[in-house]
Amino acid sequence: MSVRTKEPELDPAAARPGAAPRRSSRWLTGGAGILVAACLWGTTGTVRTFVPEASSVSVAAVRIVMGGLVLVAFAALTARPGLVRLLRSRRDRPLVVLGAMAITVYQTVFFVAAARTGVAIGTVVTIGSAPAFAGLLGLIARRSPLDRRWTLATGGAVVGCTALVLGGADAGVEPVGIGLALLSGLAYALYATVTSVLIDRGRQDRAVVGTLFGMAGVLLLPVLLAGSPGWLLQGSGAAIALYLGVVTTAGGYVLFARGLRVTPATTATTLTLAEPAVAAVLGVALLGERLGGVALGGLALLAASLLALVLPARR
Repeated sequence: MSVRTKEPELDPAAARPGAAPRRSSRWLTGGAGILVAACLWGTTGTVRTFVPEASSVSVAAVRIVMGGLVLVAFAALTARPGLVRLLRSRRDRPLVVLGAMAITVYQTVFFVAAARTGVAIGTVVTIGSAPAFAGLLGLIARRSPLDRRWTLATGGAVVGCTALVLGGADAGVEPVGIGLALLSGLAYALYATVTSVLIDRGRQDRAVVGTLFGMAGVLLLPVLLAGSPGWLLQGSGAAIALYLGVVTTAGGYVLFARGLRVTPATTATTLTLAEPAVAAVLGVALLGERLGGVALGGLALLAASLLALVLPARR
């Protein structure tokens, strides 16, 4: 006599790290999807220049508030059972709160750090420290070893990112600003780790990202209202807010969470170093900026390091 056992309710599209995705659109599922997300995030700086009257904190707040609304609606329409299970799960509740707070911290603290120590230094410290923090959190939370390929690629990417941002530019260093930038990098790595852990538990990626950003949007709504959001009432301001909220935030983080199905958080965080590279290229192409020899060398090293992570390893 055979006894049928009930299978646990997991997301059928979710896979363990290293497993191949079931759908045919593989190019948007793993590391390549995370690179596309980083490219979308890299356009925000250029788009930001079209609303000079808006403060940086206001722009960051509207991104999360609007993106959170879109992500919650998207999850409710396409992953409602998974969204309900995640919201009702007592086991996952501490991680959900921690992830939402991490989003709030890294979005707001970065701009404060950039204002104190300069955009170049703040960007390098924040984005460059995030992969190292992600590796440390991976060892603590999941005890996943860091292989040689990740170590070499991450080191090359961080060096390339530093040369790209600082090449040919004079920047001052302010200790408090450096500390805040490190806090922002830690918060971003914490968000990536929390998202990866929830997806590895079988939670649907759309439900995870919708819940985290929806809660973060609620936390940042007072910041948006207190930050003179009058620029949103203008035609160009509303269009830019829609692009930043819907395309770069909602679309980008859906791709990021989708990529985390089969990509470790440590690798995913390193791949997001493509963001300053895209910003630099757009600055040259659209804003008339110039890159010196050191910056161009950093851009080449960064691109080569990211390709080393995306391309399949030889067995």
